[in-house]
Amino acid sequence: MTVTYDYTGKSVLVTGGTKGIGAGIARAFREAGADVTVCARTPAPSGGMRFVRADVRAADDVERLIAGFERLDVVVNNAGGTPHAPLAGTSPRLHARVIELNLTAPLLVSQYAYPLLAESGGAIVMIGSASGARPSPGTSAYGAAKAGLHHLARCLAAEWAPLVRVNTVIVGLADTGAETGEAADHYGGHGDERIGAAVPAGRMATPADVAQACLWLAAPGYVTGAQVRVDGGGEIPAWSYLARRPDLASDDIS
Repeated sequence: MTVTYDYTGKSVLVTGGTKGIGAGIARAFREAGADVTVCARTPAPSGGMRFVRADVRAADDVERLIAGFERLDVVVNNAGGTPHAPLAGTSPRLHARVIELNLTAPLLVSQYAYPLLAESGGAIVMIGSASGARPSPGTSAYGAAKAGLHHLARCLAAEWAPLVRVNTVIVGLADTGAETGEAADHYGGHGDERIGAAVPAGRMATPADVAQACLWLAAPGYVTGAQVRVDGGGEIPAWSYLARRPDLASDDIS
């Protein structure tokens, strides 16, 4: 059963809303009747949504972005991401920029949006990551930033209640290019199917799965400070996978 929501007359901002999970979230709110604004550094086909070019790591850009709203009911802090960058031997500036995008930026957007959200009794949804809740080798700065984002959301939920609700969607392994085949390119051939097999639900999350959680958390209600995991049950531990696939285990493992 699919739950439907009515956001007619509501103003929604989705950061990083031109591709991947962000585009799926923006589309879901638009289909629910909302007036949707997406911001990013590069535009995409509008689909009836307003686009604002902005770098959410820059306070001046964020201030200009929020100044363009007369009313704001929902902010989805989705902009984020990282390249694979092991900490040793890579530029400190790269890791600083990763933290700026995944932690400082949502803090800035939330801070500037607060007066409008408080006036409307609105909601903020942070898009978190399983990388912030478990070891994230090769993306340590990203994992640390997402862990910080999860905690930031809980702090703001307590600080801004009852005027503004703040919740987090913690996304697990996700096919962020379900419509374009980007995931297959990223994981290599049928790698996306093999990665999906590591999820108890049997597949990776899609942008639509994440969007459904956002629609629920942004709707008027009591829930604030919550962390909703959209991960299909998590990730099957390697030892469990090997136990079910003895053909993959080596006799040399002790």
